[in-house]
Amino acid sequence: MSNPVWGGTFLEGRVREDTEDSGIAQQLVAARRAARALPQYPGALPASLDAAYACQARAIALWPAAIAGWKVGKIGAVWVERVGEERLVGPIFADTLQQAGAQPARFAVIPGGFAAVEAEFVFVLGADAPAGKLDWSAGEAAALVAELRVGVELAGSALPDINRLGPAVVVSDYGNNAGLVLGPRIEDWQRHGDDALRCETFVAGESVGTGRASSIEGGTLAALAFALARCARLGRPLRAGQLVSTGAATGIHDIVAGQDARVVFTGGSLAAPVEIHVHAVPALAVDAA
Repeated sequence: MSNPVWGGTFLEGRVREDTEDSGIAQQLVAARRAARALPQYPGALPASLDAAYACQARAIALWPAAIAGWKVGKIGAVWVERVGEERLVGPIFADTLQQAGAQPARFAVIPGGFAAVEAEFVFVLGADAPAGKLDWSAGEAAALVAELRVGVELAGSALPDINRLGPAVVVSDYGNNAGLVLGPRIEDWQRHGDDALRCETFVAGESVGTGRASSIEGGTLAALAFALARCARLGRPLRAGQLVSTGAATGIHDIVAGQDARVVFTGGSLAAPVEIHVHAVPALAVDAA
């Protein structure tokens, strides 16, 4: 008598699902590399966050750079009950990481796709997370931190409606991440606390959002604790030197090619305002860059 778990119907269904997920991942990655917008999702929408992370894993394997860190995003209240989690993670690849400097960071946006800037507070880990640890408190997460920095997430996708399609779609496409601009460190960040760290985002010269590190639900360490737990469950425990971008402190602000963005950080140990400038340009296909 055959084992029903390994019977033909189960395996055939799993093979079909794996094949479809691989095809979706290939199309999502190909669209990014070709700088080509996708008018619709290239297949059936992921049925769950687990399915979405499986697709994300296949897409990660297709990207030619190492993971420098992870972005954390808040899942909207309307979706939380449906998907069972309040946050999501997506990879930040080393070749999309930029250091803030005197010149604006370059944000290559896919024409017809989605692009936005987000003010972020970014942890740098000082130690490896234990591979088998799947639950983290904020205090336990804090013990792994080497630095807290300011930054700007470059959120981007070939899918113009990625956020409207829901968190599972966001997860499947690298968490809607297209890069990170990393700014200076904040000294004595634990002593000052999240509420002391303020930021304001400008797009095309207009203020589009203000916030604090405490605007991130539960605070920055709650976001880090989630990333530690989620990445461990994905079989990718966080490592020393990796970055965790904790969430959009002023909101998600659309940007198009030709526009400039500026994020101003104040408070805490920052003796003077820190400004990070971003200039959006049309993305080019990788072979044409």
